[in-house]
Amino acid sequence: MSGTLIIPPAALAPVGGCASIVPGPAAPETAIVRNDGWWPDIELAALRKAIRIRDTVTTERLREAVLGAMITVGRDLDSWGEGKRAAGAASLATVTGRANVALDGEPRLVILYRRAIGGYVKAELVEQYRDIDSTKASERDADALDQTPAELRRNALYAIRDILERGRIAVELI
Repeated sequence: MSGTLIIPPAALAPVGGCASIVPGPAAPETAIVRNDGWWPDIELAALRKAIRIRDTVTTERLREAVLGAMITVGRDLDSWGEGKRAAGAASLATVTGRANVALDGEPRLVILYRRAIGGYVKAELVEQYRDIDSTKASERDADALDQTPAELRRNALYAIRDILERGRIAVELI
């Protein structure tokens, strides 16, 4: 590859008497993070849309956050998943029983798994990206609209507990 950059004239737009490069539209994100074959793969474009992740988060960074979430959720559900595999389920989507009825054509457990992944992913990204370009005023506005990382992790744990068919709160007598 040579070091010559060829810019078509249509890509140049005059700005204040100078020509500048106007980037074309971003290519659609088609990346999928592959799981182990039993747990569902995660489609990055669908996840980005579902949990409202802006394009300022690169695909690579989003992928890393998804991998971390897969590890965390997988660890929390490992024993449960092994039991379902031993019972003959070929994948999370094929687990039988009332707990996995289809909602809008998709198995309930797959929806919950995706919610758990989304909660952990967004929690990590909110922690890492909030301070990059936020002023104090915009941080206050963001706090009023967005969930905190703790709330996002709580929602991920709720999804995991729903998969495990456990209650969402634990109460102990002191």
